[in-house]
Amino acid sequence: MEACLHILSAAGAAIDVETIEIGEKVYQRGHASGIEPASWEALRRTQVFYKAPIMTPQGGGFKSLNVTIRKTLGLYANVRPCVAYAPFVTTKHPAMDVVIIRENEEDLYAGIEHRQSDEVYQCLKLISRPGCEKIVRYAFEYARANGRHKVSCLTKDNIMKMTDGLFHQVFDEIAVEYPDLEHEHLIVDIGAARLADTPETFDVMVMPNLYGDILSDVAAQLAGSIGLAGSANIGPSVAMFEAIHGTAPDIAGQNRANPSGLLLAGVMMLVHLGQTEVAAYVHNAWLSTLESGIHTGDIYKAGVSQQQVGTREFADAIIAHLGRKPTHLRAVTYTAGRLPMISPPPLRAPAHRDLVGVDIFFDYEDRNPSSLAEKLQQVMQESGLELVMITNRGVKVWPHGQPETFCTDHWRCRFMSVEQGSPITHTQIVHLLQRVIQANLEFIKLENLCMFDGQPGYSAGQGQ
Repeated sequence: MEACLHILSAAGAAIDVETIEIGEKVYQRGHASGIEPASWEALRRTQVFYKAPIMTPQGGGFKSLNVTIRKTLGLYANVRPCVAYAPFVTTKHPAMDVVIIRENEEDLYAGIEHRQSDEVYQCLKLISRPGCEKIVRYAFEYARANGRHKVSCLTKDNIMKMTDGLFHQVFDEIAVEYPDLEHEHLIVDIGAARLADTPETFDVMVMPNLYGDILSDVAAQLAGSIGLAGSANIGPSVAMFEAIHGTAPDIAGQNRANPSGLLLAGVMMLVHLGQTEVAAYVHNAWLSTLESGIHTGDIYKAGVSQQQVGTREFADAIIAHLGRKPTHLRAVTYTAGRLPMISPPPLRAPAHRDLVGVDIFFDYEDRNPSSLAEKLQQVMQESGLELVMITNRGVKVWPHGQPETFCTDHWRCRFMSVEQGSPITHTQIVHLLQRVIQANLEFIKLENLCMFDGQPGYSAGQGQ
């Protein structure tokens, strides 16, 4: 960070730095989130946050500061350019120039986890329509503002048909509003394979949180080095800029770190602030320094590099190259508005909802689903409900399960109205739970099964 601020200052960036302390020392002072209350006020006031790499302590009780900041401030769009700088940085994909737009607030990163039984743990994957609409529209607006030609969406909706299915559905809905841009959807596994093999076929990529986190690191390394990639985290009122790489405490303070990722995040920050000429001034100086062969140790390569330098010396070399433009690599220019701000999506009329059943999850040690079914059928007499299915880790095991299916102690039991298709009441569910308790059956949780505008809002068991 010191090296980057030195470069930005030398380039004439109009910034007034206010420093706040976050991370390890704040955790040690007893703040589980890694940030003190007064720091939140500073972020709201300045609305721009240039963040050095920080580390969350290992072990329970500590929240990820990166996730906390992104979710608390509504930084829903994570923009991660991954560009090759061949032949000056080694890569197998010299034409690579991909921007990954990662959804930043939802998915498994909600961090809602539970140990549900002795054997089974759960992490909830939460995807919302407004969250999908914001990030997908941002991806198309970014592509249009930056002269890109195609937006690719990656999900796993062949398996997660409701959560990833919603992301895909929203992508298709919004894509028709941008006829000037190509669009495509790929299942994330084949999309990742294509990214690793032929990344030059992609332009802008948009995806849910977890896939975006993983594939942006993969893409940065494919381009040459994860240490060269910066990122922007954009929200309605606040923006955060950081390198995509994490900490390296083993080399901290040794003048060995490559500041490039954080510096390019600083260039994105200047563009966001409207200081586009200074942004290009810094970026082109950095490109010119790469071309000159002055490299830090992580990208130094004999026969390509001319001089291996430390962090401070690399910063000084960039400052010495201010005013120069690269001759082999493509020089950059910036215009205002390259990081668009998206208004929250309008509120939609809520769907009509009918309660039609309930899934009750049980901690039951007997590995025989038939014995559990027998006990449940005894307790639900005169409840107006019937047991229609038992699954174990999503696979149907009753009725007509297969003997080869391995079962744990965690069971999902589905109850529907005896009168097929008829709505049920919450009172019926409460009475059923009371009978379950009286029968000494250990239930973990329940999930209401609802129809939304006549469409089921729940998944079937695999094998049903």
